[in-house]
Amino acid sequence: MPDIQTMLSRTFNNFFDSEKSSGIFLIFCTLLSLALANSSLGPDYLSFWHAPVAGLTREHWVNDGLMAIFFLFVGLELERELYSGELSNLKNALLPIVAALGGIGVPASIHFMLNSGTPTQAGTGIPMATDIAFSLGVLAMLGSRVPASLKIFLTALAVIDDLGAIIVIALFYTAQFSLAYLASALGVFVLLLVLNRVFKVMSVPFYLLGGALMWFFMFKSGVHATISGVLLAFALPFSAKAEDEESPSHRLENLLHKPVAFIVLPLFALANTGLIIGPEWQESLSGTNSLGIIAGLVIGKPVGITLACFLAVATNVCRLPSDLKWSHIFGAGLLGGIGFTMSIFIANLAFSGKADIVDASKLAILLSSLSSGILGFLWLKLFSHETQHDARIYPRS
Repeated sequence: MPDIQTMLSRTFNNFFDSEKSSGIFLIFCTLLSLALANSSLGPDYLSFWHAPVAGLTREHWVNDGLMAIFFLFVGLELERELYSGELSNLKNALLPIVAALGGIGVPASIHFMLNSGTPTQAGTGIPMATDIAFSLGVLAMLGSRVPASLKIFLTALAVIDDLGAIIVIALFYTAQFSLAYLASALGVFVLLLVLNRVFKVMSVPFYLLGGALMWFFMFKSGVHATISGVLLAFALPFSAKAEDEESPSHRLENLLHKPVAFIVLPLFALANTGLIIGPEWQESLSGTNSLGIIAGLVIGKPVGITLACFLAVATNVCRLPSDLKWSHIFGAGLLGGIGFTMSIFIANLAFSGKADIVDASKLAILLSSLSSGILGFLWLKLFSHETQHDARIYPRS
């Protein structure tokens, strides 16, 4: 991780600013969805999302189709971090990698201990996730009160966290597996790699067409179709040169900033947070699944992230940047408890066809994310001082 004179690339700042705006808009969409679902328009609102279109419900199209674009964007951001960002240097990458592992392992362990051997054990992956848009949105609201290194740390942590969630989805949330379709999807991926590495094809439409075909095969394979978005990201030609307008990966990442922030994620929120909060809502939160989600996100995330970092620093595996304090790390851990998008996504997969458990899980996720966001904001505001500048410098060329 960089020291006090942290240099942030233009692409990073664009990404960070997009997540700030997206987080605010997501809050609005979530509140709107909850209000509509619990109003006289509730039945019509819910039936709209559950109505079939071309064989799938609108909610299904959002979760399997549009969210593939979100995963493509996450993949592009992960690729940039791995090749030219903070994760490209092992010394810099170790701290957020260790933090992400702690933030994945401890929450999952808490949920598993509470639900092992029960029908809700499948929800173990729910509290593993960190929502990039919300967590960075809350951090951005603190402005110059937090050091630039903390912005980089939380971004890298959230991206690695999402990678972990993607792997979990691919390995454990697969239904009606078809080896033939999976092989076809991987065959398209290899073909795109050949177009990139051998024939040096730079035209984005070729890759998008291949990505659409890969999505179809992945959808039919039983492995969640959104995984195709991540594979497409790594098949695209990438340039490690900062702000390289000739790089298809760079151009597509910039192109997707706004659509993902203001179309894809808001539609996901509208389609998935229409919860009817009945008189038994408190009872639904007392189940072991809900308690595992709440404890995992609100307690497990900050404890896991902070403890993992402390052990890594104590054993000289890595070190804290000189402008970060342990209070910053704990604050980032609290913000890591904002699961929202990925947690809801995994809840849908974990309890497919069990609407009551899905709704209870979503309510636990919303309350946990709200609590984590408020606690993280107040903690960092209390223990951070406005002494650092925003370091909006663009040195990478």
